[in-house]
Formats: sequence, structure tokens, C-alpha cells
Amino acid sequence: MKRDLLTLKDFNGDELTHLIERAKTFKDLVRQNACPKILAGKVLGLIFEKSSTRTRVSFEVAIHHLGGSAIYLNQEMSQLGRGETYADTARVLSRYLNGLVLRTYSQTALVELAKHASVPVINGLTDEHHPCQLLADLLTVLEHKGTLKNVTVSYVGDGNNMAHSWIQAAELLGFTLKIATPPGYGMQPEFVAVAKTCKKITLTEDPKEAVQGADAVNTDTWFSMGQEVSDEKRHAFAPFQVNASLMALAKPDAIAMHYLPAHRGEEITDDVMDGAQSVVFDEAENRLYALMSILEFLISKE
Repeated sequence: MKRDLLTLKDFNGDELTHLIERAKTFKDLVRQNACPKILAGKVLGLIFEKSSTRTRVSFEVAIHHLGGSAIYLNQEMSQLGRGETYADTARVLSRYLNGLVLRTYSQTALVELAKHASVPVINGLTDEHHPCQLLADLLTVLEHKGTLKNVTVSYVGDGNNMAHSWIQAAELLGFTLKIATPPGYGMQPEFVAVAKTCKKITLTEDPKEAVQGADAVNTDTWFSMGQEVSDEKRHAFAPFQVNASLMALAKPDAIAMHYLPAHRGEEITDDVMDGAQSVVFDEAENRLYALMSILEFLISKE
């Protein structure tokens, strides 16, 4: 029976822990040029309706390291751009490929693709979830803090797909999570409801409260792809900028994280992003190893 990765909740806590540990192993193997070619002869389809740098490159390099190959399709290069349904696309591409990645706006579209695909489907990003990035983030926290069990993670900014995925990760793994979003820019109601049932998750509109005593401080762009850029939102988010003053409230050895691309001077300042506490580029690198772990788990068993 095929498995998909549409949200982190498609895995249980033990499986999530395995994926993170396996990603750590793949990091060592890549650096030793000793990756097993466990996906030799396998082909991954990348359907991107949103542009990308890190997601596309990391998926292509990940399957290359594992001995397979990838085919990239943006909306203009596929019949989806001309109105073919996700169901028909899934049925056809499943006969050519061993796995599909969809990077799109709607989680509903992703679910529809997965429903009709006979090969594993992976969420390369939707407006609601970003599980691949979250796995890279968890690997980064583990590397720098040595554990995921007794850490406090802070997320400051928009109540977007990353906030949703952090909620699911905390629910599955049990670490402490504190999320601060501006009034009117919180998470979708179902994720707020989940957070309120978890004793280790705190939701607040005060960024200082969220960052106080944190081991890791996360942020993301204030304007996601496709959203209108407005002065009103900039004004609402100004107190949520991750700068030296805010980082000073976290633990002295706290790490600063960002999912990239960053709008320097908006959600994060240069001195934090380029400073000693920053692990932003470790985090970006770790996307590669997280994806290798995901591809192995989903495709090698098919």
C-alpha cells in the first residue's frame, strides 16, 4: 500500500523520529560520497505551480544522490495549465513515474492528486502545510541542540503553512512550542483548536512572550507567494521582527532560523541572519538530507 506525505500527520511520532535520524545519516553519507543508490532506475516527477529555488534543486539533487532522476514540470509545461484535472494528471503520470511532488497553492489540489495517484505523492509546499521544510528544521534543531525532547521552539510571524506544520510537529514529538502572531494574522481555526488541547503549545500575540527562554527562534516572510504586499500588514508585523533585541530574550545559546527566501530588514535583520546565532544556511542545506530520507521511506518500498 502506497504512502503519501501531504502533512506531517501522515506519519506517527516514531516514523517522524526515524526520518530525522535517517536524514542525519544521509548528511554523513553525502559528505563521504558514499550514498547507496537505493533509488536506481526510479524517476520522480516535480509539478511546480509555484516557483522555487531550494525545493526544486534539493529534490533533484536528493534523488540524484540516491541513484534516480527527476523530471520537472511547471504549470506552463503541463496540461494542468490548460485545464486538465488533477485526477487525470495523477492517473497518467503514475504510469510513467515512481513518485510525484506537487508544489501548489491549494491543499485540496494536493489531496485530489494523491487520491488518484498510484505512486507516492509528496507535498512540496501548499498554503496550508510545508512538511518537507519542517523536517529540515527539526534536523537543524537536533544537530544544534542535541535533542528534540527538551527544547523550546519559538515561531514569530505569520500564521501560515509553517506555523501549521510546527503545530503538527509539536503534537507528534512533544517538544515545547510557542507561537506569536499579530492580531488578525493567526492560524486557521482547526490548528488553533489543536494547539489549545496541547499543554506544551502556547499561542500568543506577544512576540516577547514567545521568544522568552527559547532554544530556537523561527520566522518566515511576512508576504507569502501570491499575497498582496501592503503597508497595513507591514505595520502590524513590525513588532514581530526578529532582531537583536528580540533574540536577547531567548536563551544565550539560542539559534535563529528562517525558511528562506528572506526579506532582510523586514522579518529579520542582517545582524541576526548573518550573526553567530544564525543557522539559516545549515537549515537550507538540511532540506537536501530531509528529502533523501523522505524519498527513501516512500519510494524504495514501492
